[in-house]
Amino acid sequence: MLNLVIAFFAGGLFGAGLFVSGMTDTTKVQGWLDVFGNWDPTLAFVMGGAMIPMAIAWLVARRRAISLSGNPMPPAPSTTIDSKLILGSLMFGVGWGLAGLCPGPSIASLSYGGPGLYVFLAAMLTGMLLAPMVRARLDRPVPAE
Repeated sequence: MLNLVIAFFAGGLFGAGLFVSGMTDTTKVQGWLDVFGNWDPTLAFVMGGAMIPMAIAWLVARRRAISLSGNPMPPAPSTTIDSKLILGSLMFGVGWGLAGLCPGPSIASLSYGGPGLYVFLAAMLTGMLLAPMVRARLDRPVPAE
């Protein structure tokens, strides 16, 4: 039960932060990504403001074996830069630039997003369902000739 309460409040705080920061405004996000046009640098402060507490959280988490809710701490993410990371980053960036949304802000704007949001959500969910199959196919060894 405690995990659900923590998740509810953390998700609510995250969604409110996305809304207040402007990350749910597709034109603001696309303006930030348009570095060679009419660039809007304000979201750089949002990104920086998110990275600082996360860096502190990772430092604290590194010293703990168990979370505040009693669950084991997850392992640190991989630092390997490989073709999968690069391809995934490119796909994420292209989608973010075209739609002005990524998964977090799209969920945060469910109540007011309009038809374009629902098209994005359908495409995002389809991609999430297909990604494991594509990854399994890419991970399959190439047969020797």
